[in-house]
Amino acid sequence: MERLARVRDLVIGKGHPISVQTMYDSPLAGSDPARIVERISSLHSLGCDLIRFSFISPEDAEPFRCIAAHSVIPVVADIHFDWRMALLALECGADKIRINPGNIGERSRTHEIVRAAADRGAAIRIGLNSGSLPKDGKGRGVPALMADTALEYLDWFDSWGFSNAVVSLKSSDAGETVEACRLLSSRSDVPQHIGVTEAGSPVISAVRSSLALGDLLRSGIGDTLRVSMTGDMEDEVIAGVEILRTLGLRKKGVRIVSCPRCGRHAFDTIAFERRVRQRLLSLDRDITVAIMGCLVNGPGEAKGADYAVTGMKDKVYLYRKGVLIGQVDPQEAEEALFEAIGNEG
Repeated sequence: MERLARVRDLVIGKGHPISVQTMYDSPLAGSDPARIVERISSLHSLGCDLIRFSFISPEDAEPFRCIAAHSVIPVVADIHFDWRMALLALECGADKIRINPGNIGERSRTHEIVRAAADRGAAIRIGLNSGSLPKDGKGRGVPALMADTALEYLDWFDSWGFSNAVVSLKSSDAGETVEACRLLSSRSDVPQHIGVTEAGSPVISAVRSSLALGDLLRSGIGDTLRVSMTGDMEDEVIAGVEILRTLGLRKKGVRIVSCPRCGRHAFDTIAFERRVRQRLLSLDRDITVAIMGCLVNGPGEAKGADYAVTGMKDKVYLYRKGVLIGQVDPQEAEEALFEAIGNEG
């Protein structure tokens, strides 16, 4: 039987949907938990399944406790160095913690964390990055060293009777990441969290992550993922969901088709797409929406879309399944589109 990890009501592993994660981008201490819970709900509507928080000090405890109690998706505490923060996060309701046993200190400290996670029904992610590996690599190379180290830590967990674990092996080098994950997959059926760490700005990250994650996912490797980028959490989630949708691994959701704009454009597709993107992607609908910049391609694209918008400078045309259903002033186009979609809901 394949290993599975259970994080609240989410199951991670073979035979279960691949989940999308992001990481909260600001400190917990001094934060407004209610606003964070609100933002988590918005992220969830875009397709986010888990969210991770840096848990750094005791000042993080009360905000984290409130978030864990009210979040619509499981919350993960990211721990480095201080084993006591792992125990505190679990006490505060973490559904999962992420640790690197190599920087926790003595093996007995990791054992204490594992016992506490088991007592509370929480999962653990063994997270190894290429920059935080044992120094005695003996020339094995980064991918082999990451895989070997993860397997050693998994042996610890197995010896303590703990199996609710996920492993992530990440490098900022996409090739190293893919090789490490393949090596681990060839030697263990532990669920894998995949991603390219420190992947860069949104465009650069999307390219690097798509290539690496697409390679792994096509091979059946990867049970949960994060597209790590120097940018908004919302963009991380959208990118992760789109990778899965493009590979046919996630069906549900709105598919946006938009033209890149050229000298013929009479309708500002860039501005319009930016305005409506998050609102569209938050809809619980399985539809395609086309946003086209001129009347050359617009009607043609409209035929293949459930809804389409195109137009001129003074008029915007709205189509449903290739049939023109109305024309409005440009400033009314957004609401006209959503009214049409809502009327069909």
